Amino acid sequence: MKNNKLYGPDLWKRDEHGLLESVDYKFNKDGSVNWRAMISPEHLYPNKDHFEMRKMPVPESIEGLEDNQLLIKLSGIKELAKLRGIDAVDYDVVESSEERSVVKCVITFICNYENPTQPFGSHGAKSSSVANATLRNTNGFAAKFLECIAENRAFVRAVRNFLGIYIVGADEIDSSNNKAPIVTPPSSSGAKDISPQGILKEKVGTDFNSFLTKLRKLYADGKYENDPEVIKTWKDYKDVPAKECRKLLKLV
Repeated sequence: MKNNKLYGPDLWKRDEHGLLESVDYKFNKDGSVNWRAMISPEHLYPNKDHFEMRKMPVPESIEGLEDNQLLIKLSGIKELAKLRGIDAVDYDVVESSEERSVVKCVITFICNYENPTQPFGSHGAKSSSVANATLRNTNGFAAKFLECIAENRAFVRAVRNFLGIYIVGADEIDSSNNKAPIVTPPSSSGAKDISPQGILKEKVGTDFNSFLTKLRKLYADGKYENDPEVIKTWKDYKDVPAKECRKLLKLV
């Protein structure tokens, strides 16, 4: 008997169409999977802000609510991603500071009959999205982990856009509740730089020219790969892209 609970190794077997054999999929009239219908009700709840803005009572259940009146939990998005099948998830921290973080998420989904460019299970279609988290659109605990919040938001959007889900993710909404943003003290010469570039500089512990000497040795030993012409354009730690900083942090 098929079900939508993903537990046990046998439940991960996929058929010739790239669909899990143990799952009872819902389909649209054109034969594609109705991913909206695959969301378990336990992952949905009323969008409180939607009703409060209209001075309407917040429903106690999701029964009868339209998609624009609902929110979907991160757990629901993750379950949909598992059902569809993911080969890889890559994050690129585009910007990071004490007040703002911007992250790009690129998801590679396995092929199935909906995207039959290659046999299912191999590298398939990609979906990407960019999201930010700032002191103005987060609150409380979340405001202390801006990169993590931005990662979750970007992941949720990449999955929703690819699968055609039009229910906003709970992680995407502004959680500040119109409260005044947390004010960070003005930067000073002694303030710690928590950007990827600042962390790399602190980890290396040398001036940039000495760092380049180490980088050339890593390149010569085949431990680090990059276009030498690109490296030549780096004149300071701040010129090193965030993605390259993360690679180098693992090496140094």
